[in-house]
Amino acid sequence: MTAAIIQARMGSTRLPGKIMKELAGKPMLWHVVERARQAEKLDKVIVATTVGPEDDVAEEFCRKNDFLCFRGPDEDVLARYYLAAKEYKVSTIARITADCPLIAPEIIDECVQNFAAGRCDYISNINPGERTFPRGLDVEVFSFDALEKAFREAVEPYEREHVTPYIWQNKKNEFKIGSMITATPSYARPQYRLTVDFPEDFELMEKIYGEFYKPGKIIDIPDVLRFLDARPEIVTVNAHCEEKQVKI
Repeated sequence: MTAAIIQARMGSTRLPGKIMKELAGKPMLWHVVERARQAEKLDKVIVATTVGPEDDVAEEFCRKNDFLCFRGPDEDVLARYYLAAKEYKVSTIARITADCPLIAPEIIDECVQNFAAGRCDYISNINPGERTFPRGLDVEVFSFDALEKAFREAVEPYEREHVTPYIWQNKKNEFKIGSMITATPSYARPQYRLTVDFPEDFELMEKIYGEFYKPGKIIDIPDVLRFLDARPEIVTVNAHCEEKQVKI
């Protein structure tokens, strides 16, 4: 079975409670799940949150909206993924984060399809190599076997926090890593931030949702990118923001 596992928690240090901040009247988490559900290559979409009491609200929200939910460790996100995948018997995992309210179902499908065609252990549109997509369209696909090996063998804090470095760095040459998926011209805007880590990111997302969102439909990413190309003053809202880098 192939499933997206979306890591989500209320305890963001830079923008607390961001997963429940509303865009067009719906929490950001709702938009991420609903967009992922449009991917044709996924069998299930699972929200993986923490066991911390602050994430009771996330579990309750999932229950009310009939979203699959799993609760696991907070800082050891690798363990959270492994335990969630094991609980739901997932053989192929697409990793998505809940701060990406414009995650593109067609990109999820492309990554899953290339993963299957390449018979690999890991493939993504962000590693290993230089980013070609905007931040916020990140998808990583890997096998349960690779995830289990990482869960058992990864010891560095960054490997546990960021889930996949043990796999894609492949220091022991034990995994087959697929060629990084690169963006076509209609998506190739690595300079844009379509993720929500900072208040400025959310401000930009509110502008995008205000311009494009229509109930019952999902926002088309090439439309958004053309809009941002034509309105560079909007892009400056969050252009200075830099997210936390993986410390290796």
